[in-house]
Amino acid sequence: MRIRSVVRLVAAAVIAAGTLTPALAQQVVLKVHHFLPGTSNVHINLIQSWCDKIAKESADRLKCQIYPAMQLGGTPAQLFDQAKDGVADIVWTIPTYSAGRFVKSEVFELPFFTRSAKGSSQAFWYFVQKHAQDEYAGVKPLWLHTNDGSSFHLTSAKGVKTLEELKGLKIRAATRLNSRMLAALGATPVQMPLPAVPEAMAKGVIDGAMVPWEGVPAAKLQEIAHSHLDVPAGQPKFANSIFAFVMNQARYDGLPADLKKVIDANSGAEVSAWAGEKGFDSVVVPFHKLATDRGNQVFALAPAELARWVKVTTEVDDQWAREVSAKGANGAALLEDARVLSRQYDH
Repeated sequence: MRIRSVVRLVAAAVIAAGTLTPALAQQVVLKVHHFLPGTSNVHINLIQSWCDKIAKESADRLKCQIYPAMQLGGTPAQLFDQAKDGVADIVWTIPTYSAGRFVKSEVFELPFFTRSAKGSSQAFWYFVQKHAQDEYAGVKPLWLHTNDGSSFHLTSAKGVKTLEELKGLKIRAATRLNSRMLAALGATPVQMPLPAVPEAMAKGVIDGAMVPWEGVPAAKLQEIAHSHLDVPAGQPKFANSIFAFVMNQARYDGLPADLKKVIDANSGAEVSAWAGEKGFDSVVVPFHKLATDRGNQVFALAPAELARWVKVTTEVDDQWAREVSAKGANGAALLEDARVLSRQYDH
């Protein structure tokens, strides 16, 4: 009898182990790569929060291993291809660091296009779904967003309030359209990723940088800059950058159906809006305070002066439309549809 009991117990244990093995085997660890420090707002409040949410909703069967600050190697401009090629499972990046590859998506980087990150991010998501999915071949966009719009952060305490005062200053640009805008305004654009900005400003290589307020503490601009320039309240911001949180398509396709549902439930327009609001809109006021608490001046353009800046940058829009049309799309129509979506979601 004892032998039979032992046999039954062993058999039960084997059966139990057999039923557990598939669940254990289905735990998926996703390598998530990005270019900002692990202490940054985006790392903590967007990427880590998203990873915590999918872990909870999958009963810990989906886990993230996050690699900030390019810890898997490469440069920020290579992040998109790292996701596409499977070097990382997921990346958060600025696609247009790879100049010339995302010409339709970059419509949202044109001058004076964005009022809020929440609204603009929704518009951007729907624009890509409608017009630019081909630019994301090989990856699955999980959320796409913009920042709340860039401001000027300058080493000079005097600051800038007119086109004439901006003329000739060396200003960091994030993307090629940002560079074109600065050139149209009479400044000298110096294109570089955000992590390179602090040293360049501290050493006088550049006179200032165009960065959203969200990026100020990450680059310690409240310490390095002595003045800041915004648009008047409620007006579209100077410039913008687009961001993409994308997953290797094959990695997604290989997930069990129930884990795909968790990913899908944490993707799309609403999550893009969350990323814009949580990551950018919500920090403008407290990050402003970081600067003013140090005695920095924060200026806003006068409305009449803003109109001058808008007028001299219209050629940037026209040049973009011509380039897109030369590649076989209707640039003017795409620009108008992007503006329609912006008016619908970002007003």
